[in-house]
Amino acid sequence: MAAHGTGGRGTGGHGGRAPRRPARPGRPAQAKKTPRPAPPRPAPSEPPPAPVGSLRLGAIPGATPGKWIDTWQERMRRNPLELVPLEVAEQRRALAQGEVDAAIVRLPIDARDLHVIPLYDETPVVVCGVDSHLTVADELTYADLAGEVLIIPADDVLQAEVPGTVAPAFAPPPTTADAIATVAAGVGVIIVPMSLARLHHRKDTDYRPLLGGPTSTVALAWPSGDASPLVDAFVGIVRGRSATSSRD
Repeated sequence: MAAHGTGGRGTGGHGGRAPRRPARPGRPAQAKKTPRPAPPRPAPSEPPPAPVGSLRLGAIPGATPGKWIDTWQERMRRNPLELVPLEVAEQRRALAQGEVDAAIVRLPIDARDLHVIPLYDETPVVVCGVDSHLTVADELTYADLAGEVLIIPADDVLQAEVPGTVAPAFAPPPTTADAIATVAAGVGVIIVPMSLARLHHRKDTDYRPLLGGPTSTVALAWPSGDASPLVDAFVGIVRGRSATSSRD
């Protein structure tokens, strides 16, 4: 008889089956993250109430606020802008007495109790008769005016002093327009900012820039303190703020 083996197919004692591998320890279950609640959205702020009323804007002769007025009319359609003509001699009083809310003025001006923003400087020009020998040059100097009768009107804004010129034998004309009419008659010359030469232009006069002559500064002025919403809106337009920008 054949001898009986002890394991049949091996010595493992498991009936011929390979031993099982020990199970790997499992990873601990991760707790689910609770989503954070979204932060509450801020309530939309209400736009400030639109200003009411109209703006009274003073303007001295020769001022050119047209581009600012056009922008005003586009943005402030419910608020009319009234343009109030002002003589330079009246500009300070009109602001102080509330006759205008703001004004395009000519410097110098007594700036007490006023905000003043310089806007631009005007070139001085010599206005002469259309047939004057001065029109031969494209630009003039003080030396070119030697011997000329220099007319200075009562509303003069430049106070130019030109050595070698001759004072007229008649009283100063009351206005620049009157002085230019005298020049047109062939008597003397007058020195004014270019805007006034254009404002009072005549076919029988011409003008040339005066090199080294006194310039005239045009500015925006309004009473100091808290500006009204309408004044603030116009100041913003002059400063170049967009319709949606905040106050500078």
